[in-house]
Amino acid sequence: MAACRPQAVDSEQTWLKAAQAFIQETLCPTGKEPNVQLTQLVIDCVKTTWLSQGRNQGFTLPLSYSFVSVLDLKSHQRLPCCSHLSWSSTAYQAWAQEAVLSGTPLPRERLLLLGTLTDLSGDLEQECRNGSLYVKDNTGTLGCELIDLDLSWLGHLFLFPSWSYLPPARWNSSGKGHLELWGVPVPVFPLTISTGPPTPIPVLYPEAASHLLRHSKLRTVQPNLAGKLVRLSALVKSQKKAYFILSLGESSPAGSQAGSHVPILVQVPAQLVWHRALWPGRTYVLTKLRVSKIHGYHYRVWTTSSSSHLLPLKPECVQELDLQLELGGPLLEADPKPLTRTGNIHDKKKQKDLVRDSRLLSYTGMVTGVLNQAAGLYELDGQLGLCLSYQRVHSLRNVLRPGVSLELQDVHLLQSVGGGTRRPVLAPCLRGAVLLRSFSRQKPETQSSPQVWGASLYEQLVWERQLGLPLYLWATKALEELVCKLCPHVLRHHQFLQHLSLGNPSLGLQLLAPTLEALAPACIPSRNAHKEILEEPHHCPLQKYARLQTPCSFPTLATLKEEGKRRAWDSFDPKTLLPFPEVSHLTSCQLNQRLAWSCLCLLPSTFRPAQVLLGVLVASSHKGCLQLRDQTGSLPCLLLNKHSQPLTDPQLIGCLVRAERFQLIIERHVRSSFPSWKELSTTGFIQMQEARVYVQFFLADALILPVPRPFLHSATSSTSAQTEPSLPESPHTGQSRLFLLCHKEALMKRNFCVPSGASPEVPKPTLSFHISGTWLGGTQRKEGTGWGPPELKGDEKKDQKVLLIFLGSSVRWFEFLHPGQVYRLVAPGGPTPVLFEAGGSSCISQRPLELAGCTSCLTVQDEWTLEVENSQDTPDVLGVNRALPKSSLTDLLSGNSTDSLVSFSAEILSRTLCEPLLVPLQTKPGSTGARRGCVKITVALEIADCEFPPHLDIYIEAPHLPPPLGLLPGARVYFNQLEKRVSRSHNVYCCFRPSTYTQVLSFPPETTVSAPLPHIYLTELLQGGQAPFQAIVSCHIVSVFSLQLLWVCAHCTSLFLQGRCTHQGSTCPTQTSVSQASIRILVEDGTAEAVVTCRNHHVAAALGLCPSEWTSLLEFVRGPGKVALQFIGPGAQPESSGKIDEPLTLFLRTLCTSLSVLRPIVLAFELERKPSKIIPLEPPRLQRFQCGELPLLTHVNPRIQLSCLSIQEPEHSSSLATFASCC
Repeated sequence: MAACRPQAVDSEQTWLKAAQAFIQETLCPTGKEPNVQLTQLVIDCVKTTWLSQGRNQGFTLPLSYSFVSVLDLKSHQRLPCCSHLSWSSTAYQAWAQEAVLSGTPLPRERLLLLGTLTDLSGDLEQECRNGSLYVKDNTGTLGCELIDLDLSWLGHLFLFPSWSYLPPARWNSSGKGHLELWGVPVPVFPLTISTGPPTPIPVLYPEAASHLLRHSKLRTVQPNLAGKLVRLSALVKSQKKAYFILSLGESSPAGSQAGSHVPILVQVPAQLVWHRALWPGRTYVLTKLRVSKIHGYHYRVWTTSSSSHLLPLKPECVQELDLQLELGGPLLEADPKPLTRTGNIHDKKKQKDLVRDSRLLSYTGMVTGVLNQAAGLYELDGQLGLCLSYQRVHSLRNVLRPGVSLELQDVHLLQSVGGGTRRPVLAPCLRGAVLLRSFSRQKPETQSSPQVWGASLYEQLVWERQLGLPLYLWATKALEELVCKLCPHVLRHHQFLQHLSLGNPSLGLQLLAPTLEALAPACIPSRNAHKEILEEPHHCPLQKYARLQTPCSFPTLATLKEEGKRRAWDSFDPKTLLPFPEVSHLTSCQLNQRLAWSCLCLLPSTFRPAQVLLGVLVASSHKGCLQLRDQTGSLPCLLLNKHSQPLTDPQLIGCLVRAERFQLIIERHVRSSFPSWKELSTTGFIQMQEARVYVQFFLADALILPVPRPFLHSATSSTSAQTEPSLPESPHTGQSRLFLLCHKEALMKRNFCVPSGASPEVPKPTLSFHISGTWLGGTQRKEGTGWGPPELKGDEKKDQKVLLIFLGSSVRWFEFLHPGQVYRLVAPGGPTPVLFEAGGSSCISQRPLELAGCTSCLTVQDEWTLEVENSQDTPDVLGVNRALPKSSLTDLLSGNSTDSLVSFSAEILSRTLCEPLLVPLQTKPGSTGARRGCVKITVALEIADCEFPPHLDIYIEAPHLPPPLGLLPGARVYFNQLEKRVSRSHNVYCCFRPSTYTQVLSFPPETTVSAPLPHIYLTELLQGGQAPFQAIVSCHIVSVFSLQLLWVCAHCTSLFLQGRCTHQGSTCPTQTSVSQASIRILVEDGTAEAVVTCRNHHVAAALGLCPSEWTSLLEFVRGPGKVALQFIGPGAQPESSGKIDEPLTLFLRTLCTSLSVLRPIVLAFELERKPSKIIPLEPPRLQRFQCGELPLLTHVNPRIQLSCLSIQEPEHSSSLATFASCC
């Protein structure tokens, strides 16, 4: 022990020298001699506080502690910390243990902090005081919070034995941290204790003060007011001044119950710090008050003067002032209270169920969570929300974190606010006060970037947009959704949340603006702080509210995509897709082909809440389509300009797109092996499910926000060629050339020749497309911000047709290139001779160029960009016909092989998967899995002056699969250069080929209304004009030509006899059969005759059988497997596949010649052969009829061939049957 003592003495000497140096540098007035007295007082103060813990282990000085200045804290303390000089290690561990239960405790540092407590920041003048509190030394000032401030402490030097320091976050450019002063500071110099005034202070109490406000001699009086603090407003800080209003009430219980109180305005800068010293419920005296008239407020109020003081009320030190004696007359009555605005009674009753009144109350609780610090949203006691945005309490937010206790005075309680908020919310307006009652022991969490950079945006919503609390809470959630979608990989947080420039709001606010403008009109008057605090009845943005139905949400593209898939497969029901009467007759192959493709269209209104589409528009070089992209992924999209015009402006790439009206398309692709319709409810037969999801919308229905180029971040950097090429790399260098686009070919994988010296590996087909066009002038070079004159060549008058090849990254321009438009091809960088001339940049040989009618070929480089030009500014194309080329109806429907390429606009009627046009010979019957798919699209041609447009089938096979986006039933599409073919039955159909170009003109209608079929006469089908492909006719069944009923194997379609498939060497996986039926009948309506073919369930309608009778009949056929009757002619005996005297044959023969079949019907039909001009109309033929003994010879029209769509009984069928029986 004796040996340790000299070491302790040396340590103490070292510590004292360091203390003296610190005190001289940081606490002594600069430029003066060392103050020995100050040094000794500081050391004594530290020693006394250190010894007060009682566990100093024999040391009289805290040798483990070191002094720290304000500058040291700012410069070197990067992590939150706390220091408790009077605490032992055991005490700190017990203190920290309680914080561990809910968070990480503040780490302890052994630091000694001294400074002057002041309300002046730096060297600011007195007029610039704003009520903030600081700790100051020679090195600087640091903002601080103190629980219970004594105004006598201001300007004095203190040792702070317990404190915590919160360093500035990395985002805070000011670099200012914050101090939390725990407990009572220890004065270095003894404080002067006030003994009170020598004579009692004459005071007025609230009731008398209220009466005095109306007295005529009021200006000569500067009274002192005494009473209990019953209300304390927020500290309002505006650009002009800062102030707060306190209200004093009667200190006696009887006076408090009466509710008499008088407001006092405090706006002297030096007195703003009183706001930190006032405690509701305590009694005070305010001296030398005067009366003031507030602008915009109807009544006079008491206000403090520069010589006013705030004193604690001591009954023995005050004396009530006799005003009647002082003023020489009786007091007048107090100002009448403002009348309650009654408003319109009818309107109040109408809004009774919609608008609610919030409740004013006081509440004390603990912060248990920080929901959004920038938005001022916190959680209280784990069950309440707290919104501080309707007050500007920036300094208090620095210390708010879990563990902080708050006292809320006159706070609004709002319940069931809606908008996605489920808990009740407390929100103080300017009338209430938020008072700090204890600090948190927890270490503050690192703030996320959205909470950092969004503070100014949230203030805009409250103070400029004047949003009510329900809408404000929804807006904060919506901004959080937007940030999650776009930041930080697509956009930086500050770039998205902060305003772009003066008068240009932030991108986040622009995205919310359409919804906010619809729900919160911009004509709401700005808040009047004085009225909000003083006026009765109280009126503020939080007083009345209505439950908000969540207007919309901004899902991520991945969420929207997955939700679309989920709904698509949840609604996928084979029994619904295939109606029962028809599906029961389908074979396995037909059944599975019908299920192979289907689509679902979802509108925003089908979601709850409605979904808003949002993303950055990019062009994919891997798929050649446009995509919307956010942090979670990308979604293909199809955009149309107004008036069915395609998208042509590449400057849209990289823009933010917001759309409230759109169609979410989910194309379902299913590979299944259902044996028959009876197993449709068994999901085990579905082998594969895939979905193609994309969106389509009109540009006019979207909000397009250009994003400055530096804003785009790494989400698009991986596809830099997809976003950045919309602008040249350098605005001052580059060259370009104009061209008119004449034709664009399909986007598909093509083979290209390999340049000499390339890799010997076999090249793979490359996604590419070609366009053909005409150069408009020569090459132009960049001059400043524009383009110089075109370079003149000797062959300017020659036709300069060019073939441009797009492959690799340049495929991204596919969706912007359309025939009839003028584009500028831009190559960045320095001048390069003959850059756009015919040359070796392409590997196309000369012969294909000659066939294409082009004189040169050019491969577009990856770094080149495109710009759309206004054709009005290009004289060379003013006379060019920009209409889409279309083939005539004669060319479409004729069999002329010279016109094999056709172009037309049409509406898609249906889309199905069918058998490929060329089936391999090795394919076994019924095996669908090994075959390549083929998409069949049936369209109605758009022909001018054609009442009934003809129908046409279009087939899409590999390598054009999958089909382009937007080829859906109900869409209008322009098809260019389809290959026209003629089938063996003389039907005209079309196929895709590499030169085919499609352009969607309009999307399917959101609401599908099926137009009724036209009601016609049969003779109209024989006239030379256009006849409808499908129609309805009222006719009579004259006779039955043939009838066939059979059962076939559902797998291979062979005859099914006695429960077994009759196919030789059959290896059918299941012994399942389906019934099939057909009947050919002759009908006439008095104008012409027609042969109608009815199949499957339509046969039952033709025979007049009900469902039970039809089922029984088919079961009778199951035994023989097949029954066929052929009626040769009128009066002849029918031919039958079975014996004539079999009961089933006799029944069918009798039925087909009875009045149950030969009856009037309403027939819906379609032409058995699509309209064409290949086979000329058969002329009427001469036919002899025998009428008694007289032969008649007359012209008879040819019989029309029809297919049955449905058969209905006429409404007057009962009367006709009665008439027939009478005859």
